[in-house]
Parts: sequence; C-alpha cells; structure tokens
Amino acid sequence: MLEKMPKTSLVKLVEFFKRSGQLKKVSRSGWIRVGIESPESVADHTFRTTLLCMIFSSLEGLDELKMLQMALIHDLPEVIVGDLTPSEKAKADKNSEEDAMKSLLTFLPKEVRGKYLKVWHEYTNNETVEARAVRQLEKLEMALQAREYEDTGVAKESLETFIKSAEESISSSAIRALF
Repeated sequence: MLEKMPKTSLVKLVEFFKRSGQLKKVSRSGWIRVGIESPESVADHTFRTTLLCMIFSSLEGLDELKMLQMALIHDLPEVIVGDLTPSEKAKADKNSEEDAMKSLLTFLPKEVRGKYLKVWHEYTNNETVEARAVRQLEKLEMALQAREYEDTGVAKESLETFIKSAEESISSSAIRALF
C-alpha cells in the first residue's frame, strides 16, 4: 500500500511520525513540579506503559493489539497541549486534547485515521476492559517511576502524591498484585 501512495500522502505520514517523535522532548510535568531536574519524557512513560500492556494482556487474555494501540497513542495529544497534570486537565478546555488528537491524525491516511480516533476514544472514555486496564497500567507505570526517583534520593514525601494517586486508581486485582 505504501508504495502506491501519492508522494503528498507519504510526506504527511512522515510528518505524523516526526510530530509523534516530539513526545521525546515533552517532560512529564508532575515530576518537574516536585523538583526532579531531568524527569522522564512522555515518550519514556509511553514506552514502559506499552510494555506493561503487552505483558499484562498476554497474561490476562485481553486484546493485546488494542491495548498496545491505546498505550502508544494515549498521550499523543500532549505533543500539542503539553503534559497536563490532572488538576490542569480539569481546568482546561475539555476539547483541547480532542482537537489536538484530530489535528495529529489528519496526517494519517483517511482509511486509518478513524480507526485510531476510535481507539483513542475507547481509551479516554474508559469504555472497555482493555481501556480500563491501560488506564490502570499507566498509573502503575507512574508509581514505578516514583519509586525509581525515590531510589535516586528524591524525598519520599514529594512522591507520595503519585503513589497515592496510583493506589486509588488501580481497582484490578491483577494490577494491584503488581502494585
């Protein structure tokens, strides 16, 4: 299919990949707020969340491909809107992430654009067992990162908010076992 695409479509597809790659430069803002000087990037967070989803879906018999897709694109709008903390998201325009995702997906061929918007909506609306698992695994990843920062000497007190948030968000007994 790619070889038959018009050059303009290929250029747009490459632009999508370039913009997605900008997540490597978006620092996780919650860590900055607690004084971590060189925090992980959103791409770092996405990578481990995706690994967690890959293993978890295999062990629990869930739709692995769907979970991987959700994990890979769940924070994609942050290329445009930045990494908003939960309190910032509550204050932000409810459509800002939606608009950002739609804007990014316009670089994809029409035949796949709708597919990924649907997957993203499934995740954001917490519609399925897979979406709920990805959301909880994302919180588990945050807790793992907090513990790693603690191991490097960051004050435990400044990280407790992250651990508590993860603990309150994880309802799956299987994910709780990992927590």
